[in-house]
Amino acid sequence: MNSLKNENGGREQWLMPAVYKMADVACKCHGVSGSCSLKTCWLQLAEFRKVGDRLKEKYDSAAAMRVTRKGRLELVNSRFTQPTPEDLVYVDPSPDYCLRNESTGSLGTQGRLCNKTSEGMDGCELMCCGRGYNQFKSVQVERCHCKFHWCCFVRCKKCTEIVDQYICK
Repeated sequence: MNSLKNENGGREQWLMPAVYKMADVACKCHGVSGSCSLKTCWLQLAEFRKVGDRLKEKYDSAAAMRVTRKGRLELVNSRFTQPTPEDLVYVDPSPDYCLRNESTGSLGTQGRLCNKTSEGMDGCELMCCGRGYNQFKSVQVERCHCKFHWCCFVRCKKCTEIVDQYICK
């Protein structure tokens, strides 16, 4: 019950204002020939990617806290500054997403395809959590040399390509 209260409190007190702050005002003009005799404006949420990136930044910089005997939260590392009401805090550390964990539902990253050249989340260095990766060849069949025929269908050939793929150890 207390956990649910905390989750709801987090949504109401932190998450919604964080998303709301990223919203922009969008307007549209109405009228003859675009005369803008009537202008309608509304609040539009930021792009999903933008909101997600901001929330991930907050998650990555969350402060570790512990509960005192009096039931208050205090910083685990007193050298850090006190978190503001807009910062995220946590009492229990996040699970290791690199490893399979049935209780948290994490599938781990072993056996997942990764991108050798990417420096992002899909990159082998990050996704494989330092365990390395194996390379293998894969045959990919794709539609190619497509032509539109009147009327009304498209005819394509099948092209075969051998590509290098990478999978986390």
